[in-house]
Amino acid sequence: MGKKTGKDKEKEDKDAFETLSLESKAPGTVVLLLSSQEEDILLKASEAIQKFAEKGEENKVMLLGLGVLGPLCKLIDHSNKLIKRNALMTLGNMATNGEVSEALKKEDFIPSLLQKLTPEEDVFVHEFATLCLAAVAMDFTCRVQINANDGMPPLIKLLSSPDPDVAKNSLEIIFNLVQDLENLEVLHELGAIPPLLELLKSDFPVIQHLALQIFQCVTTDLETRKTFREELGFERFLDLLDNMEFNDLHAEALQTVSNCLGDIETLQIIHLNGGLTRLAEFVLAPSSPEIQSIAIKCITRAAQSSESREVFHEQMIEKVLVELLSAADDNVKASACQAIAAMSFHPCSKDRFRELEGVPIVVQLLSSESSVLKEAATQALSSLTHSNEANALAVYEAGGHEILIQQLSESSASTVASSAATISNMAEQEIIQSSILTLGGVQALVEPLKSTDTQVLMYTALCVAQLACDNEERDKFHKAGGLEPLVNLLHSNDKEVLRHACFAVNVCAGDTACAVTMCRLGALEILQEINQSANRRSSFSELATTSLLNSNLPVKYNRLGRLTANDIITSNFFDAGQACVGEPFLTLEELISQPLNQQRAIIVFNVPVEDTVELAEDRKPSPTESEIKKGRMTPKRKREKDKPDEEPQDVLTEKSPIIFGDVSLLMLIKEAKDSVLSLTDEREQYAALARLVSDAMGGAVPLEKLHELDWVLHQSDLRFQLKSNVIPIGMINKGTYCHRALLFKCLADTIEKSCTLVRGDYNRAWNEVLLFEEVHENLRSPEPICYIVDLMHQPGTLMPIDSPAAQQYQTI
Repeated sequence: MGKKTGKDKEKEDKDAFETLSLESKAPGTVVLLLSSQEEDILLKASEAIQKFAEKGEENKVMLLGLGVLGPLCKLIDHSNKLIKRNALMTLGNMATNGEVSEALKKEDFIPSLLQKLTPEEDVFVHEFATLCLAAVAMDFTCRVQINANDGMPPLIKLLSSPDPDVAKNSLEIIFNLVQDLENLEVLHELGAIPPLLELLKSDFPVIQHLALQIFQCVTTDLETRKTFREELGFERFLDLLDNMEFNDLHAEALQTVSNCLGDIETLQIIHLNGGLTRLAEFVLAPSSPEIQSIAIKCITRAAQSSESREVFHEQMIEKVLVELLSAADDNVKASACQAIAAMSFHPCSKDRFRELEGVPIVVQLLSSESSVLKEAATQALSSLTHSNEANALAVYEAGGHEILIQQLSESSASTVASSAATISNMAEQEIIQSSILTLGGVQALVEPLKSTDTQVLMYTALCVAQLACDNEERDKFHKAGGLEPLVNLLHSNDKEVLRHACFAVNVCAGDTACAVTMCRLGALEILQEINQSANRRSSFSELATTSLLNSNLPVKYNRLGRLTANDIITSNFFDAGQACVGEPFLTLEELISQPLNQQRAIIVFNVPVEDTVELAEDRKPSPTESEIKKGRMTPKRKREKDKPDEEPQDVLTEKSPIIFGDVSLLMLIKEAKDSVLSLTDEREQYAALARLVSDAMGGAVPLEKLHELDWVLHQSDLRFQLKSNVIPIGMINKGTYCHRALLFKCLADTIEKSCTLVRGDYNRAWNEVLLFEEVHENLRSPEPICYIVDLMHQPGTLMPIDSPAAQQYQTI
């Protein structure tokens, strides 16, 4: 090649761009320069932007608006270390602004930042890279990105960084990451526990607090607690608690201790190493109310274990807790009450609390204005009085039962539940129960039964079962409207609520009026449905069903078609016939109020009060005994026949035998007592009673002439005369099997003779009696023989139940 000519040199000079020095005071211009390809310009521009961002929040927002994030996110990967550092420092400073951190979440810069956490990078890069990550780590999407790029291991390594800012930023990121379960469970596997424990010794409180917060979170995981235990973490924490120079860390440290005490295996090792003893001593040490309260909660947490309760009992923790009941701070007293409740599962602790005069103090706390303290005190009393009569008596003597009854109307479900449980515990003693009932305890249970809280419902139902101890209290509960919400509890899907509700229904069914009302409310149908369910059925539901039926014999006979010898019929019993599927069972009052219809007559056993009958008879002529025996008619019925026909009345009068009472029946009862009980042979007694019943119901009827009895027309006439579907049994002159068997049972029960009542098909019914046979003179059979009493064809005949005659009597 030849030498360049002068013309060539002249041309090159013309093409070359001379060096330009730029000065700009416009941030927008400098932001544009961040996209330059020249390092010198990038260096100066990034440095200028970094200094501008440091001056205040307004500048950060301005730079955000100028679109600085995009160029900066690219520059953090620049080969020039100074440019990279400036870009990271700017991003780190800006990320502390809320608007900027929100905008950063949209930039795909997390992988680049994580690459800057390697040991090869300098401390400045680590500091501002972690600062950026800390700003966005609260966001779930960003945490997912950090995990996807395996960000946890380098962050854990940076916990050992000599730079406190790097350690702090790393702690903040890790704290946010462990809010997600997958990170929480693997943190210990990545070796994070030892460096975290070392950071507790840091000279910087913010680092210590962050480390403690992470421990609070991760020690909820079982495997992490194992690693924590292996690294002697619990001992390190107890040492920290012993050091009063770190008292600002005690509250957070105790939270971690509490987590560890929830693990039985960890708890046992802590106990063996003397940790529980040190914890009990720490409760005694002077400290702030907050720390003292948390320390007591640790005791409560540990006391869930029987082994721990034994250790604390040996350390006389009861004395400490009783002393804390007199603390100035309500939260400390509430925590002490909770610990007392937990320790009361130890029988000896219950007695010690009473011996230390702790029970009256807890009762006094029930009057506190603090709802939290009141709730905790009630919970403590519930535990203290459980299976401990002496403590229950101590509560009573301190007047606690009065306050507890008042608390049944509290808004706090926990307070109401504990109050009901305590009252139930105390009511096991008669003297206390009597006082509770005098104060209206049973009526106070009605409102809690309407709660939606399962604990309230469970303990209130149990309390009902405890307090509804006699018919007077059941009547009070009934009148207060308690039966309807109690029956509603039978729909509960909670097994304990259902079990206690069935128990309460069983107790309330001891009163006939309550049993009738509960049946009217559908209790029997609900219980029958429960008893058909394999999952819901229990001995309590079966017992409640039996009690309802036993106390409401009309329903029992209607549903089961059988009354046993122990089912004693009394006045106002009625036979409504065989139950129909899906048909509700109506009360006698409801049946009386119905207009005449074509359905089966309702037969009622209605014995008038004898004094009332005597007053009525004084005003009216009495029929002769022969007239009564011959026509089996009452004086009232005789006079009714003699009266001229009157216009039918729609409303029953007080003189109606349905309302006034069945005088004819009363005469039959007197005759049965006179003619039957005068006999000495039991077989003859039953035979005589059978003949009396047969005579009253139309006499003996041969089997082939049953159709001539014409009992249906006779009862239709009675219904028309009475203007009612309900017929008193004493007024029936013509009756078939079902009427005679019912009358036999009614009379037998009245004169205290034993028999059953069994319903068959098509108006059949019969009575069974048990008699001992004389095998030889003065020698009776070891087992009684069951007989069916003939009331229709050969009245007075006793047929062995397995005989052909008995079989024919039971069937058509």
